[in-house]
Amino acid sequence: MSEHAPHEGDLVEVRRAVYRPLRRGNALEDTVARLVQTIRLGVVAPGESLPPERELAASFGVSRDTVREAIRELADTGYLLPRRGRYGGTFVADPLPQPATRRAVTPEEVDDVLGLRCVLETGAVRAAASRSLDAPTRADLWARHEAALPAGPEEYRRLDTLLHLAIAEAAGIPSLVALVAENRADVNEFLDTFPLMPRNIQHSGEQHERIVAAILAGRADAAEAAMRDHLAGSEALLRGFLA
Repeated sequence: MSEHAPHEGDLVEVRRAVYRPLRRGNALEDTVARLVQTIRLGVVAPGESLPPERELAASFGVSRDTVREAIRELADTGYLLPRRGRYGGTFVADPLPQPATRRAVTPEEVDDVLGLRCVLETGAVRAAASRSLDAPTRADLWARHEAALPAGPEEYRRLDTLLHLAIAEAAGIPSLVALVAENRADVNEFLDTFPLMPRNIQHSGEQHERIVAAILAGRADAAEAAMRDHLAGSEALLRGFLA
């Protein structure tokens, strides 16, 4: 399984969850928010390009003018870099800007985001372990786990996110993927408030291996228990830094 290298195109439902029609309302603000979610989730990595404006407009169900204005807003804040020419496009900044100050997070908001995460991700891992997964899905799950193992602090969070989204996709419930993606974007905002530590990365890798191995073995109870243990560790760190 280690011979299968993960490819961003493998996360079909994740891309559908991110590039889906917006709700009717504030088109510009919602487009900006969805593009930021795309960046936070690592669906488009720093240095990579967004889909063309016409594709984003069609996916979001908004006008190209709205997409263009949203891109301009994010370019002004340093998140996106429009480039002209034959190899032009709209690229995610590398490195991403780090805000000088972060908004205050209330205990109630932390409870809500982490509580929802536990419900969604334990449900996702149980559903994934209960299914008969095809060979490409099985190979992709293990490859995403292995891709995150040697990653340093700069890359780990993105690869960790993509593994969790791949687990949600393996559950076979498209609507669940969208919910996990939205929740994970909120979680990543919290995670960005403190630095990654080498021991924490190593421990997460060990927990990921138990989770993925249980999924591939079809052991739903073990997969859920491993995920609960993993989420409890992340929650302890988050509450420690956000308190």
